Amino acid sequence: MSHAYVPKPADRPDLPSKDEPTIGKLVADASRDVSTLVRSEIALAKSELKVSVKAGGVGIALFAVAAFIGVLAIIMLSVAIAYFIHMTGLHLAFCFLIVFVLYLLIAGLFALVGLRKVKQVRAPERAIHQAQEMKNIRKRG
Repeated sequence: MSHAYVPKPADRPDLPSKDEPTIGKLVADASRDVSTLVRSEIALAKSELKVSVKAGGVGIALFAVAAFIGVLAIIMLSVAIAYFIHMTGLHLAFCFLIVFVLYLLIAGLFALVGLRKVKQVRAPERAIHQAQEMKNIRKRG
């Protein structure tokens, strides 16, 4: 009886052993790990966004409160200016009217400067020209 030598898998490095994972299992594991990593990154981004949005909302609310207090301060300043003018002997109604006209002049000045700035706005001519060229190239191609 001749016993032929049968090599064990450990003796043949070109054959995978039962303990080694297959390529399919490695790909599946890698896919699962990447999926888990992506989900974790999305969860992290969501939590960071919640904190940022909350801080942004609080910041916007604080700016709104500051703007409101600023408006109240302007009203108080207007009353103070009117009373300072009244100290010259002018009737109080005329003093408030002077402050009102002063604010109208300031508003008109801002409107005039704003109008000039708006008139400086031009269409993005180069971008429009390039878009038309790309459209023409696509039609030819």
